[in-house]
Amino acid sequence: MNGDWLIRGRDGRLGVYLTARDAVHVRAEYAPGGAWTPARRVGGDQILLPPPALGQGDDRYTHLVSWRPTVPGENGLVHSTHFRPRLAALDWVPIGHPDKKGARTGPPAVAVDARGRAHVFVRGQGGGVGMVAQKEKGGWDPWRDLGGRDVQDELTAVTGESGLVELFAAVPGGILHWRQEEAGAVPVVEEAVEAQARAGTLYALATSADATTLFYTDEAGDLCAWRPGGKPVTVLPSAGPGPVTAVRCLLDGHDCTVLAQRSASGRVAFAAYPTEHESAGAWWTESGPRLPSDAVVSLALDARERVVAATYAPSDGTLRLARRKDEPGLALEAWREV
Repeated sequence: MNGDWLIRGRDGRLGVYLTARDAVHVRAEYAPGGAWTPARRVGGDQILLPPPALGQGDDRYTHLVSWRPTVPGENGLVHSTHFRPRLAALDWVPIGHPDKKGARTGPPAVAVDARGRAHVFVRGQGGGVGMVAQKEKGGWDPWRDLGGRDVQDELTAVTGESGLVELFAAVPGGILHWRQEEAGAVPVVEEAVEAQARAGTLYALATSADATTLFYTDEAGDLCAWRPGGKPVTVLPSAGPGPVTAVRCLLDGHDCTVLAQRSASGRVAFAAYPTEHESAGAWWTESGPRLPSDAVVSLALDARERVVAATYAPSDGTLRLARRKDEPGLALEAWREV
């Protein structure tokens, strides 16, 4: 899944979105902190091509986007909205192709602006980025060409605290950053920075009213942070080869960023530091059992604003969950299978 797949709905219940062959499945808490529902398919019986993308707006509605087969040799993108994890999602709706028609070009990314409009991004056949956005009163605007060259497959989209949508993409030797200049505007390239980012490791998080922080792993194996307008800095050595995930929360009264990543040993590694103060230092602490090599990690805050971590391994179908204890620091309760 491209995006946070552990989410909190507007009713306070946690939900998870999981890929299973040619579909997306969802599970949710019956009540905040309680037992979980069985998995059920999202959006009807259409065949999907992984990986799908997921984004959530301030209204806590979840937007999902995926490729699907259309005619032989061609694919198109589809979109679904899920208002609450325990309710049925809307059926998948076709939203087209960045090049009007053709084969699947790369994993999509989706972000939702302050007015609840989904913005879908995907690499085009020419190596640039295409975008399509929802209209405020229903329907979709035409596809837009956002430019860019030699964009790597995975894009990372995020909505800043300003409500404006931003996009990051890795290119050979650098990272590109697009941002809306005002609500409803087409994002434009604002900045490019020299960086050796490993493909598939970009993750963006809104970290203040004026800034978004992009995390990525560089070719030396270090986890780096970049806020447009500044230079990338090293946070700490990467715990493992996969992507990092992050969430902001209050730890002992301080605004902190919590990082999580599947470590080289196969366990989940956590680190925390004061938000936007990478110079304060951070270090990894491993937790939980060793996981299969395909396990992924996601973070969220529950109805009590506690950090919750989830892991899912498609190879064995196991979903595990751990919550922060009600005590100082970042100590977690025991991991449990859900």
